[in-house]
Order: sequence, then structure tokens, then C-alpha cells
Amino acid sequence: MTPRFNLSDWALGHRSLVWFLMIVSLVAGLLAYLSMGREEDPSFAIKVMVVSAALPGATAEETVTQVTDRIEKKLQEIDQLKFTRSVTYPGRSVVYVELRDDTRAEAVDATWLRVRNMMSDIRGEFPSEFAGFSFDDDFGDVFGSIYAFVGDGFTPREIEDRVEDVKAEILRLDQAGKVELVGVRAPEIHIEFSNRRLAALGLDREAVLQTLAQENAIVPSGTIRTAGERILIRVTGQYASAEDLAATPLRTGDVFYSLSDVADVTPGYEDPPAELFRYNGHEGIALLVGMRKGGNILQFGAELEALMDRVAERLPVGIELHRVADQPKVVEESVGHFTRALIEAVLIVLAVSFISLGLRAGMVVTLSIPLVLAMTFVLLDVMGITLQRVSLGALIIALGLLVDDAMIAIETMISRLEIGESLHKAASYAWTSIAFPMLTGTLVTAAGFIPIAFNSSQAGEYTRSLFYVIAISLLLSWIVAVLFAPILGTTFLPKKLRHAHKGPGPLRRGFRRVMLQAMRFRWLTIGLTALLFAGSVFGLRHVERQFFPTSERPEIVVEVTLRQNGAFAATDAAIAAFEAWLGQQPEASYTTAYVGRGVPRFVLTLDQPTPSENIGQLAIMTPDLTARDRLREKIAAYDRAHPEADFYTRLIELGPPVGKPVQYRLSGPDIAPLRDRARDLAALLDRDPRLTSISLDWSEPARVVRVVLDQARLRQLGLTQSDVARTLYGLFDGSGVTEFRDGRKLVDVLARGVAADRSTVAALETLQFGNAAGNPIPLLSIARLEWTTEQPEIHQRDRVPTLTVGAAIRGSVQPATVAADLAPAIADFAAGLPPDYRIALGGSAESSAESQAPILKVVPVMVLCILTLVMVQMQSFRLLFIVLAVAPLGLIGVVAALLPSGAPLGFVALLGVLALVGILIRNSVILIHEVSVLNRAGRNPWEAVYEASDSRARPILLTAAAASLALIPIAREVFWGPMAFAMMGGIIAGTGITLLFAPALYCVMFRIRPPAPEARPEA
Repeated sequence: MTPRFNLSDWALGHRSLVWFLMIVSLVAGLLAYLSMGREEDPSFAIKVMVVSAALPGATAEETVTQVTDRIEKKLQEIDQLKFTRSVTYPGRSVVYVELRDDTRAEAVDATWLRVRNMMSDIRGEFPSEFAGFSFDDDFGDVFGSIYAFVGDGFTPREIEDRVEDVKAEILRLDQAGKVELVGVRAPEIHIEFSNRRLAALGLDREAVLQTLAQENAIVPSGTIRTAGERILIRVTGQYASAEDLAATPLRTGDVFYSLSDVADVTPGYEDPPAELFRYNGHEGIALLVGMRKGGNILQFGAELEALMDRVAERLPVGIELHRVADQPKVVEESVGHFTRALIEAVLIVLAVSFISLGLRAGMVVTLSIPLVLAMTFVLLDVMGITLQRVSLGALIIALGLLVDDAMIAIETMISRLEIGESLHKAASYAWTSIAFPMLTGTLVTAAGFIPIAFNSSQAGEYTRSLFYVIAISLLLSWIVAVLFAPILGTTFLPKKLRHAHKGPGPLRRGFRRVMLQAMRFRWLTIGLTALLFAGSVFGLRHVERQFFPTSERPEIVVEVTLRQNGAFAATDAAIAAFEAWLGQQPEASYTTAYVGRGVPRFVLTLDQPTPSENIGQLAIMTPDLTARDRLREKIAAYDRAHPEADFYTRLIELGPPVGKPVQYRLSGPDIAPLRDRARDLAALLDRDPRLTSISLDWSEPARVVRVVLDQARLRQLGLTQSDVARTLYGLFDGSGVTEFRDGRKLVDVLARGVAADRSTVAALETLQFGNAAGNPIPLLSIARLEWTTEQPEIHQRDRVPTLTVGAAIRGSVQPATVAADLAPAIADFAAGLPPDYRIALGGSAESSAESQAPILKVVPVMVLCILTLVMVQMQSFRLLFIVLAVAPLGLIGVVAALLPSGAPLGFVALLGVLALVGILIRNSVILIHEVSVLNRAGRNPWEAVYEASDSRARPILLTAAAASLALIPIAREVFWGPMAFAMMGGIIAGTGITLLFAPALYCVMFRIRPPAPEARPEA
């Protein structure tokens, strides 16, 4: 009969080849580690596109009906659509298109192309005044390096020219991605007319502007074609400076004027600007630098730093360069921190190995660790998985598990050597006896992480590398245990081992006594275990829930919001005053302010607000976490003292961003009752002392002055409604006249009223028009003024007006706890809403539920995989039941660890709890398999259970100790801490209970009774 293939025996017969494979694995692993990409956090797709559109002159309500609704209605045809969210301003619509979490990454770009095509299809459905679409499908771009350029004595244009040159140099770097400028002020030439002066002179403003446009037009002048050549004709006269523009001759009747006689012509900048950037209160330009996808952040960071050092050296005196965001440095520190934690975990596992197994056997386990890690690095590099927070944490988690197979293999070798077998035979015995139970256990452990692999949410995408790292390392650890460990064992273990006859130590004797009592009083053991489990289920209700924690980065992001019709100048003044106050606070190292927009996405988890005149954000760097928290308290006090604006502080989040942690969305067809109900809801939340910074994302109407025209009077004077509207727009906002061509820049020429005419409401009452006859016409002679209000901003979700009431939390209480406590009051509130009005939970609680829902969908797949693997190994329904009954017992230790420590059960901790199922089943598979082996060897059933439990207790406890103690280095991490506590408690308690519960349950299932007293095993 042909002997069965034995991989361990094959390895022993090909020592040189196996040693070569080990050396190659180590070298390849080292090279892979050095070449792997580094990131602070794992990347995940932000499946959001922004569609913007404009209908100049329309109210917000008109823009909703004529533009926003048509866009959203068409977008609802997208199969992958999760929801649309829109923000509509007078004449401007911004629609956010968010795809479902299960949309495949490779399908996202195709969907965005379809969005563009869909908008093109409905272009003809919009009013003739519609100004078209713009699209932003790079909403999730990250700019990890940000530089501030500020200059004393330099104009914004001069600084911009310098920064543009730097941008061009950066783009020449191989790994450079997108590079953008923030805070650029577009140059303009302002022609400021006095409306009274124009009317007095009988000049028609529109005719004057038409003259200026014609003077500056580029018109082909022809070509002279001779017999031998072509000669182009050029006509001069285009404006080259503001002085040329001011000298433009104008005529009324027989009187000639220059433009400077009737208007002030001054060069300047866009007013008000679309956005402003300041560094420590000094206006400047921010240079945002991103890296191309797949680049090495550390290598790119070094190249960028060298380039910027050269740039700083050649900048003229007066222009300063400051680095305000340095992702390469953050990544280097983060990876270095986790690498140190990994080394600490390795040392802990090695200590457990040496103490428990001795020097020689411990050396085998010691060498197994770098082999597994090296091969893991190779596969991770091939798969494109980078070193970041999740993958490095996963390596630490896996570290305590991957030594399990090596420990069991070495324990088996030692036990065979002690009974006198040769070193070669003992080394190859591991394959025939435990290789396949170990493989089953390894696969079961990996299967416990399946919900992570198939979680389609953003949170699942964020944590997905956890599954790949652990599954790969566990499978490789099995290969090392059956292929490399026999070679290492024959190298380091002695050829002969004599069995020590000193007898079991006190700990083992104590365990034997407890185990015998558990087997004797098996129903009591099962009952106590069930009672403990029921208690843990009850205690779980008192464990706080969490989505993702906030980061330990020292930055603070402050969002400043004024009332919705707040002017840019008011926002700028509020932020400038806040900056001045921050300059006096010792906790603020430096500050960058962004007026009219949000802080650029310098980390992927930073959310972006919709740009608007009434908002701004500041990024404040503090020296440490203590200073950060102290400054947050000061800012909260500043916010209370300055009611003219809302100053809301945010920390950098870990995981997908959620905004304010507690949020409720109110939706309904009519804005007025919706606004009233939202205020009632805000008052309800305000009664909870744990909540602060309660706000509505939009609500208050804004003042509007209506110019009610006398149509009959207009016709008598030869005027139209459009004439009046254009004149008013030109006076207050300014109308484009022409453009200067200044090198690589186009400089707009803008005509508007003088400051005194355009900055006060009283200007309307004295406004005069000039007609074709040159006679001044007062506005009030053809119209009356009425004051009213209208919505300056309307938010919709899936085409329904939606108001979001958000709140921050005082203290350390978790958002899920607050939401659960508020649930009865919210239910009563919802019951009182009119028909067609509804309330929905948002914020952290909603994001957590959305992230956990895909996990629960995949749990049956995980259970099926585990059932199949265990059934293939056990091939008995009773044994299958025993093995599976152990699975939930880890919850006892989880609750026992989380409750006293105060650690919340977050998304990551939940993944750890699910993974415990596989870990505990693995232990019970090894234990029950040994019972079956002894039964087949002819042992008495009671003795088989007792001896198997006794012999497998040591390796199971050792691997449990290694797995739990290896988590200590990450237990102090904000991100991994709750998971570490949950897994340590679950592994320790679950393993201990398993070693008593499984034998007791086995005795019950197979009706095994203790033998007569004289035949019982001795403790």
C-alpha cells in the first residue's frame, strides 16, 4: 500500500531546499516591507459627486423648482443611487450625488460619466436663462501636504505668480498628483459709476459699457496676399492698462468726455472674494499638494521637502513659506509608532514562548514569527495593501494567533521525543496527527473575520485590510508549522528527551481537580456557564456603543457659521476677530483660516462643507493633546460670548466622517411648518444637559426688498423690466464689460456703482436712470419698494425639504447612548408631526447602523463556512454541537472587560467580538479532535475526555496567553483599545471556560459517566 503523502516528512527529506526557501522568504519579506506603501489610515472611496448649476436672477424657491428638482429627478434613475442631497441658493444649485455603499469601486467612474450624460440629456428642459452645469467627481481628493505663502509688501497677484511657478515645479515630480491653490484673489479692474452723475450728464450706462467692449474687442483685421508672401494686418487700440481704459472718450450730443470724467477706474481684486486664506492672521495663498494614486508617501514626502527647501531659499525677502500640513511626517510617525507596538508584541509572544516551552523549543517559535511575517509582507505587497493603521494593527492581532500552530507542532514533537521516538519521526508526526485539525482551526479562525471582508459600507472598506492581513498570516502560519517548523525543530531540539518524572506542578494539579469536578458535576457546570452567559447578555446592554473614535491628532478644526444671509465681509470680520483671539492663546501653535469655504481635505476622513459667503473654517495646530483639549474648552467659552456666529470645534475623525455626533433629520413638503417643528426639536434636545452646540443647518429667512414696477409708467418712458433689473444688478453687484489680456491671466473689467451707492439700502430710494432722451428718471417714479422675506438657502434630501438638527456632546458619553436615551421623547415628537412629515436619526448612530447592517447580512455566510469546516473535520452532529456551543462564550469575557474599563463597543470592537467566535471554535476543535483520537486508540471514554482536556490545556492556554498579551501594546490606542480589551477578555475568559465547559458538555452529549472511584484518574 502506498503511504500517504507527508509534507513534514518531505521537508525533512529536502532540507537544503527548505532552508533555501526560508532564506528567500526572509529576504523577499524584507524587500517587500521596505517597498510597501505607507499611509496614516487606509483609503476608502468617497462615492460622492457634486453637480452644480446656475439660474441667475432666480429666487431660492424658483431655483429649486426650475433647476434642483429637475436634476434630482433625473438622478433618481441611477441604479446605484443611495440618495441625493441638495443645497439651493438664489440662482445657484449644488446637488450631492451619493452612491450606495455596495457600489464597486471600478463602477464609480462609469457612474459619474453617466451622470454627466444624463445632465446633457436634460439640458433643453431648463429655462433659457440657465447658465449650465459644472461637475466635481474628485470630491474625495486628499491634499496631504499644504504650504502657506504669505508676503509683506507684495500684492496678491505677485504672490500668486510665485506660487504658480512652484506648482509647476511640483507637478514635474514623478509621484505628484493634483496640485491646487486656495485663496487666490482674481484681479479685476473696477469702473465705479456715480448713478447721479450719469443721469445728470444724460449718459446711458449700457451704451457706455457697449462702447468700452467694442474698443477692446479682438477682431480679425485681414491679410494682404502678395505674389510672394502673406502679410497680416494688426489694428491697435485694445486696452493695455487701467489708464488706457480711463482715457476712453465718450460723447453725449456735441459734448465729449473721457471715462475718468464720469467714473473712477481702479485696478483691484474680486470684491467680495470667493474665498480667502490666512496664516496666523496674514493673508496669503495655500498650496495644496496631493500624491498620485499608488505612490510612496514617504519617498514623495522626501522629494517634496527637498524641493520646497530649495524654493524657500530663492524666495524674495518678504515672502514667507510655512508648512501647515505634512502627511508624510504624520505617516512616518504613525507607521513608526505601530512598528514599535509590533516589536513589543513580538517580544511579549517570545517571552511567553521561552517561559512556557524552554529555550530550545522557544527558539523554534521565535524563528517561525519572522518567517510568517516576511511571507505576509510579500503577499500584502503583491495585493497592494499598504502599511497603515488597520493593517499594522491587524498584524499585532494576528501575532498572538499565528504562533498557535507553531506551538502545537513543537509541543507534539516534544511529546513524541519524550516517549522515545527519533527526532525525524517526531518531527514528521505533526503532519499525521494534528496538521488537518490545525488547518481546520486556522480556517475557522480566518472565517471569523469574514464579515469584515464582505462589509460593503465605507467603514467596512476602511477596515477591510484587517481580514486580509489576518487570513493571510494565519494560513501562512499553518504552512510554516508543517513545512518549516519540522526543520527548525530537528535543528534546535535535542535528539533524545527523557520524560521528567517529577509529576505535574501545583497549577496543573489544581486545574486537574477543577476539571474533574466540572466533569463530575457536568450539569452544574453547564448551568453555571449558561448563567454567566445570560449575565453577559444582560450586561451588554450597559456597555456604551460607538461608531469610530476621534483621532489623537493635535489639530482642531473650527467651523464658523453666520446667519444664512450673512455677508462675506461679516464672515471675514468674525473669523479675523477669532484669529486675533487665538493669537493670544498659548495652546495655539499656528492657525490657518479659510473664509468662504472649508479646510481642504488634508486627511481622508475630513468632511467638506458647501462653500458659501456665511461660512469659514480654521485649522488650529496645538502642541499636544492636553493643550488641544484645553483650547477646545476656551473656544466653547468664546462661542458662548459671541452669539453673532457659531464656532463649532471638531476633531479629526477615525473612519468615515459623520459631522456633529447627534443628528436628526426632519423632512416635509412645506418649509414654514418644517422650520417650526425643527425649532421645537432643537428645544427638546436643549433640555438634555449632555448636549451642546445645538444648531439647524438652515432655517431663518432673509430680508428681501422687492421693486414693484409700474408697468404702464415703464412703457411710457420706453423702459422694460430687464432694463431696470440690469441697471440694479450693475449698480450693486457689477456687470462684466470686457477683459484685459495680461500675460497668462485674463483680468475682468467690472462696472458697478460707487461704494456709497451700492452699500446702503437708501441708495435705492435715490436711484436715477437715464433714458434714450438723456433725461434722469428716479426709480421711485416708476416703482415702489416693499420689504419681505424669503429663504436664502433650501436643503433637500431626495427632493424633499429636509432640516437637520445637530448637537455636540459634553463629556465622554457616547452618541449612541444619548440617542438611545432620547428615543422615547423622539418617538413622542414624531407622533405629533403632521402627515407627510417625518423624522430620521442621523449622525454617528445612523452611520454605525449602516455600517453594521452589511455585517449582519454576512454573518450567516460566516456561520455556514464555520459549520462546513467543523463538520468536515468532526463528521458528527453531536461533536458539531459541542464545538459550536463554545462559540458565544467569549461574550462573557468581553462584557467583563469592557464594563470595568469603560471602553465602548465600537465598530472595530464589534469585529473583534465576531472574530472571537472563530478563535474559540479553533480551540474546541483541537480539544475535541484529541478526544476522538484517544477514543479510537481504545481509551475509556471518561479517560479520553480527561486526558485530552489535560494534554491540550497547556498549548491552548499558551496560545490564549500569547494572543491576549500580544494585544497589550495596542490596548492603549484610541482606535484599537476597545477591540483589544474585548478580545483579551473574550480570549482569556472564553478559553478558561471552554476547557471546563466543553468536557462537561461532551460527557452529557455522549452520556459518559465517571468510573468507579478506584478507576478514576488521579488529580
